[in-house]
Amino acid sequence: MREWLLKGLKRSEGGSDSPYHEETPEHQHSWWQVMCLTGVDYFSTLGYQPGIAALAAGALSPVATLLLVALTLFGALPTYRAVAGESPHGLGSLAMLERLMPGWSGKLLVLFLLGFVATAFIVTITLSAADATAHILHNPFVPAFLEGWQVPVTLVLVAALGGVFLAGFSEAISIAVVLVAVYLLLNVVVLVTGVQHVLAEPVKVGDWQDLLASDYSSPIAMIAVSLYVMPKLALGLSGFETGVAVMPLVKGDLAERVKGARKLLTTAALIMSVFLIASSFVTTVLIPAGEFAEGGSANGRALAYLAHEYLGDWFGTAYDVSTIAILWFAGASALAGLLNIVPRYLPRYGMAPDWTRAARPMVLVFTGVSFLITIVFGADVESQGGAYATGVLALILSAAVAVTLSAWISRRTRAAAFFGTVSLILGYATVANIIERPDGLVIALLFVLAIVVTSLISRATRSTELRVTRITLDDQALRFVQHGGEIRLIANEPHARDQKEYVDKAREAWELHRLRSAESLLFLEVTVPDASEFAGELHVTGEERHGFRILRMESPTVANSIAALLLHLRDETGMIPHVYFHWAAEGNPIGALLRYLVFGGGDIPPLTREVLRQAEPDAARRPLVHVG
Repeated sequence: MREWLLKGLKRSEGGSDSPYHEETPEHQHSWWQVMCLTGVDYFSTLGYQPGIAALAAGALSPVATLLLVALTLFGALPTYRAVAGESPHGLGSLAMLERLMPGWSGKLLVLFLLGFVATAFIVTITLSAADATAHILHNPFVPAFLEGWQVPVTLVLVAALGGVFLAGFSEAISIAVVLVAVYLLLNVVVLVTGVQHVLAEPVKVGDWQDLLASDYSSPIAMIAVSLYVMPKLALGLSGFETGVAVMPLVKGDLAERVKGARKLLTTAALIMSVFLIASSFVTTVLIPAGEFAEGGSANGRALAYLAHEYLGDWFGTAYDVSTIAILWFAGASALAGLLNIVPRYLPRYGMAPDWTRAARPMVLVFTGVSFLITIVFGADVESQGGAYATGVLALILSAAVAVTLSAWISRRTRAAAFFGTVSLILGYATVANIIERPDGLVIALLFVLAIVVTSLISRATRSTELRVTRITLDDQALRFVQHGGEIRLIANEPHARDQKEYVDKAREAWELHRLRSAESLLFLEVTVPDASEFAGELHVTGEERHGFRILRMESPTVANSIAALLLHLRDETGMIPHVYFHWAAEGNPIGALLRYLVFGGGDIPPLTREVLRQAEPDAARRPLVHVG
């Protein structure tokens, strides 16, 4: 079972655990084909967006949707076109923020945002499955005894999705192209038919206009109310983060990839904008308001209602099948996104067990969480909209902030002002959505809490791993260690690095360990540039200074890097190396432990010995640690 679960465990190739290291995918495609992979997430929201918009805004749905389209074209689209230029490897805004905020601040921010990423992606799975269930149960050919089986059917769809991934699922662009093409074509037929009926029955348009005039005193009042309810429609903004995540699949070098990604983002946004405006207008005018409510025939399936009403049950069933397929594939895209994001961040931070690099255990975790969300929300489409909107808006807001900071740092004042304005608008939308429907924030914060707590526990429990992906020594360092005699390293914390420091250290080596410089002494110095990193490559350089030979290296932690170097020297030279420390541990040992976990230092000698003990169980082959 363990072998089956951990099959395909993703480990860093070439010794690099950096998320910026990327291998070109085996199969790349034209930008329009990759757009269809984004489209299964983005375009599938047409299955439920018009119904949710009608519930949120009522007769104002077309006006509120127009404002949402404006935010899409003049806010989200420019933001993600900029993200595509600055993150061509498909890492998105999280990687941008991590680069802009190095150290623990950047990593804690990423952990926080990962909670909202999880919210958006998990609710994509549950919301899409719930809406697919609505299309199944409301189909006239489905047996009546299934009425009220919303939760069980949704759980079956989620379980089927998880089962496919457990068996081994890879995203197939060819499938996405077919699904998107058929789905959009059927939507065109439904919307054209709807527009024809609107033109044929102008009285319905008049009734809609009269309702607006009676409820709102002026166009300004309509716009004000539309701005108030617009955050509830934020589901129509989904898909942009997926659009940059699939960038590595675009054919060409980095420049062509960025160009292609911007084309797919722009084309998808324009297509979706047309469909959003048309669908909100047609459904609002033609469908009675009561049908949008819970239990109504248009609840979560407004366009499917029109397909059955005006084109017959056979065409409506074909539309239902197409909608169910694309919604199911949208869940697959979200699950694939989660399986791509987790190995890029948490294991690299040391904040997840190593098994999280394998797909199957994570599929079980995400499927279990999706079950829980489905049961909590009763597989209701509208009630999950707030949680979905919260995750989507938080992601787009983080992207806008990242682009604003990047423009500010690079002194592009006009761009910084523009994206700063976009950030404020998106910030308003996010806060308004959270105030109106706080359940999305609650879910996101629960994800954040779970991620942070498990991450810190994992970081502590994994702290005694070697945490080095590869070790290289330059020519000078190789000459120092290949002299043929025993390797004796004197651990030295570098300060002034003047002659007095090294003379005092050599005298200390004699007084504490009876070692003379003639006994091939080597000073070993480790500096910690960023203790928040968990693992990395170790580059050892040799240097002669004031007549002493010195090995220097940088690492996120001192003890682990010393232990890794000792084991490497043993394997390369066939000799058991020795390392010598001055016992300087004073104060509370708990404080020393915290300094080790946070700053990479702490009580170095016993930690080095413990890392060696865990890495090499054979005491006869274990490098020796001396403390005086």
